[in-house]
Amino acid sequence: MSTRTPLRYDDVEVGDQLPPFDLPLTRTLITSTAIATRDYQDVHHDPARAVERGSPDIFMNILTSNGLVGRYVTDWAGANAFVSAIRIRLGVPNHPGDTMRMMGTVSAKADGVITVTVKGSNSLGDHVTGTVDLVIPASPDEVPGAQKKERSA
Repeated sequence: MSTRTPLRYDDVEVGDQLPPFDLPLTRTLITSTAIATRDYQDVHHDPARAVERGSPDIFMNILTSNGLVGRYVTDWAGANAFVSAIRIRLGVPNHPGDTMRMMGTVSAKADGVITVTVKGSNSLGDHVTGTVDLVIPASPDEVPGAQKKERSA
């Protein structure tokens, strides 16, 4: 959980770089996140079956990759950020024993929405690429997506 001060919309500029994040890819991470997302395909937890199916080892599932992309961006933006869209494409697999480096850049900012282009790479190449759209409040007291009530006279 991030303890940094949440960003405000005006704090962010196109071209801003998110700090890189290195995630060690452990067998426990890959297996437990597949199970947590109710993906019981054997290629995510059974090394022998993964090899039998043509993979050198078990590999991370797409739901975990999607969640890690969202978490990477919201950890940067802060607790008040609201993810309005995540669009990703998978590339090479994430296998245990490797490290995935997450990187991101603010690629657009318009009409209250900030778009971050993200990439997660490992020793084989790009595992995940895509964009995340965020709504970040103008002030720390605002909650994105909340309806403001008008006061009666």
